[in-house]
Amino acid sequence: MRNIKLIWKYMKGNRLIYMGAIISIGIATLLNVLNPLIIKTTIDSIIGNTPLEDAGAITSLVNRLGGVKILQNNLWIIAGSLVILTIITGIFLYLKGKLASVAAESTAKQIRETLYDHLQHLPYEYHVKAETGDLIQRCTSDVETIRRFLGVQFVEIGNALFMLSFISYIMLSLNVKMTLVSMIAVPLIFIFAVVFFIKIKAAFQLYDESEASMSTVLQENLTGVRVVRAFARQSYEIDKFEEKNAIHRGLTNRMIRLLAWYWSLSDFLCMLQIALVLVVGAYWTSKGIITLGTLVVFTTYEGMLLWPIRQMGRIIADMGKALVAVERIQNILDQPREIMIESGKEPIIKGNIKFENVSFEYEKGKPVLKNISFEVKEGQTIAILGPTGSGKSTLVYLMARLYDYQKGSIKVDGHELKTIDKKWIRKKIGIVLQEPFLFAKSIKENIRLAKTCSSDEEVFQVANIASIHNTILDFDQGYDTMVGERGVSLSGGQKQRVAIARTLITESPIVVFDDSLSAVDTETDNEIRMALKERKNKATTFIISHRITTLSEADCIIVLEKGRITEMGNHTELMKKQGLYRRVWEIQNSLEGGAETIAAKSV
Repeated sequence: MRNIKLIWKYMKGNRLIYMGAIISIGIATLLNVLNPLIIKTTIDSIIGNTPLEDAGAITSLVNRLGGVKILQNNLWIIAGSLVILTIITGIFLYLKGKLASVAAESTAKQIRETLYDHLQHLPYEYHVKAETGDLIQRCTSDVETIRRFLGVQFVEIGNALFMLSFISYIMLSLNVKMTLVSMIAVPLIFIFAVVFFIKIKAAFQLYDESEASMSTVLQENLTGVRVVRAFARQSYEIDKFEEKNAIHRGLTNRMIRLLAWYWSLSDFLCMLQIALVLVVGAYWTSKGIITLGTLVVFTTYEGMLLWPIRQMGRIIADMGKALVAVERIQNILDQPREIMIESGKEPIIKGNIKFENVSFEYEKGKPVLKNISFEVKEGQTIAILGPTGSGKSTLVYLMARLYDYQKGSIKVDGHELKTIDKKWIRKKIGIVLQEPFLFAKSIKENIRLAKTCSSDEEVFQVANIASIHNTILDFDQGYDTMVGERGVSLSGGQKQRVAIARTLITESPIVVFDDSLSAVDTETDNEIRMALKERKNKATTFIISHRITTLSEADCIIVLEKGRITEMGNHTELMKKQGLYRRVWEIQNSLEGGAETIAAKSV
């Protein structure tokens, strides 16, 4: 019931169009059921000798056409009337199809836009855990399932109901006993359709999930195509996809078997019902209980009635699929949107940051950061060193409010971070991630992404700071060079430097390099850091790195181990301690010395 209400909710703004489609199918159905009555009257009263009834729509129509005598001599008038009714019926069927399609397409568009908008506003934590392939499948295949149901089967429900109502009323008015004979199989077919609905809904749930799983494998493979090629894992990936595909094929076959059972058994019941009407009707006609015209009407109506009822199985099957699709889409829409605190503070951000006893955990009982305290002044450079999993990136994510700290306090220019509008603070913090993402656009468009109104001079300036300007000019099309999807046409260092330029163009007062200088060589690393120092309106800079040469010139170096600060100070101060920083420096220094010795020997 909940899912049906959700479908009704999705139809908002298009309900009147759907009503127009249902009214059109109602009129078309009414005109359609008049044809057999005209044929009955022609057989019984125009060609035959059965007197016309005193009242009724058909009697009125006969009188308007000139009466029985005129029609006996001009049967073409009846044929013309049937043609005109058929044309008018066709017009209303066209209107039904057009209105239903327009409404369905508009509804699907609304669902897609609502889904996309909602996904854009879900917390970072949700996207970290969600499977991209599954989300794509829900936004495409599931929406298409709903569109097909609303565009075709939804209106057909109205057709079946109208057909059942009109034909039942007419048949009862003609002959009650014959009507009861004609309706024997109807409840059986309907019950069979309900049972089929329950089975097909469960089957489609598994089918849809297997399709999502297969989409995830495909998406991962295409995204990681470099890794697959680099490790020659094509055979493994093919086997993995074939396994998912085999499961999907098995579930598809199960659905096909269910459909085959339904159509074959429902066909069998329908054929039995029609045979029963013919046998009983022929016998009663021979005995004079009903007229030949009545027999023709009942056999015609039987075919018209059984088809939509039998079709209810398909309608119910598609409804089952649509309800499953609605459930999967609603699972996304039910996820709470990220609270942006749009009514929060929007203070002037200069870059003064203070951590006081900050603790954070992703899972309860498993703290990632423990009692972190330090202070950064505007324009300072802070370096962060620590083993993998020590909480370096998490600390940065807390500043950008991708996650909210559970204990302690973070103040930015004297304002508690939790009271500052998320959108506002994120505009003021530029983060260059370890794994940069570039869009399938030109290099210039990628750099301008964070500030679309920036001039070419601004683009060139930040590209120079990121030490990528000259490299770009060497490309055939310069800044207009198209970047492949995810930046595959650029090297790792080039992608990283374009990402740095993209972040710097925002002129954020706080800039974070999350191990993002690791993909560039030491010389380029030094050039970028020197350019940042000489930049006007120098930003407060956080540099996460394992390279001591990158960290050594920072105003303050923070060493994190197991979520705690174990050392803090400048390079000179930390070198006097027997801690992690000194050990890393000694290891890297010895490796560099060894490399120089080997190089000297080779010369």
